[in-house]
Amino acid sequence: MSGKARRRIAAVYLRARHFKGDRPLALGRDAIDGHLLRVLHHLLIEGSVSRAARRLNQSQPAVSSALRRLREITGDQLLVRGRGGMTPTERGAALLEPVKLALAQLDAIVTPPAQFEANVCRREFNIGSPDYLDARAVGDVLAKMQTGAPSAQINLHSMGASASYAGALESGEMDVVIGNWPNPPDTLRTTALFQDRMVLLMRRTHPLADEELDARRYLEASHLVPTPYSVGQRGVVDMYLARERLRRNVVAHVPYFNMAPYLLLQTDMVFTAPARFAEHYASFLPLAVRPVPLDLPPIAYYLLWHDRTHHSAECRWFREQIVSVLRGPWPTH
Repeated sequence: MSGKARRRIAAVYLRARHFKGDRPLALGRDAIDGHLLRVLHHLLIEGSVSRAARRLNQSQPAVSSALRRLREITGDQLLVRGRGGMTPTERGAALLEPVKLALAQLDAIVTPPAQFEANVCRREFNIGSPDYLDARAVGDVLAKMQTGAPSAQINLHSMGASASYAGALESGEMDVVIGNWPNPPDTLRTTALFQDRMVLLMRRTHPLADEELDARRYLEASHLVPTPYSVGQRGVVDMYLARERLRRNVVAHVPYFNMAPYLLLQTDMVFTAPARFAEHYASFLPLAVRPVPLDLPPIAYYLLWHDRTHHSAECRWFREQIVSVLRGPWPTH
């Protein structure tokens, strides 16, 4: 048997394996790609291999080869010869609209999104943060957002001890988280915001308010302590005390930072807090702010976000607004 005859028999065998009647057996939906879809679209529109080749800037043999491949995949001739050229089969004509839709979806995937315009943005932005931040700073963030994106909505989310901020960022429940714990996870993106120091907050008539505190008297005082706001994370004070093997006299825990200043008014408790938080409440409540007689490290505040929103133009702009406010001068109003 000649080589030509063997090739002819092999071709018949392959066609027999690929088709049972008019339906493909071995070829699935993964066999088609964007190139074949575009070839099919132009063939159905033009009704001519040569005209489709010119529209696609390809050779006629390349388009003919693509048509053969399409026929194998679909199990239909798709186009047959007619008086004026090639005429779509019933199956081919039915594929025109689905092919148009598929090509539109492919174009949507590869086409860059339109340039972000904040003034018409209607997105909801979600910020997660413990409540130790000075409300004035959060208000300034909201004011800047209302000016730059008046149609956007800002949602503030409180972070309790059971909150999974990493999970919330990954799922999209939150767009950013403002934190200050000493060891932020390496799996999240981070940018620095500002630093603060720890001070001691107490009522103005507290027995210690007018005295110079030393480490012993500080540790012996009746301390009001915040409940940890993140699973597995200890604050700056607790980490320092553990490292120095010191223990303060904790008499009460409070779940919300913003409750603490009011609880100090009727008791002899003291509350160790960030200076900006303490000074905010001391500006309108009868509270005194005193230095902490320990060599506590400064508190570093930062912004966290997940890779899922890192390249989003909207979220990038949103992060820039927060950074510009919180890195700026601290509000005095």
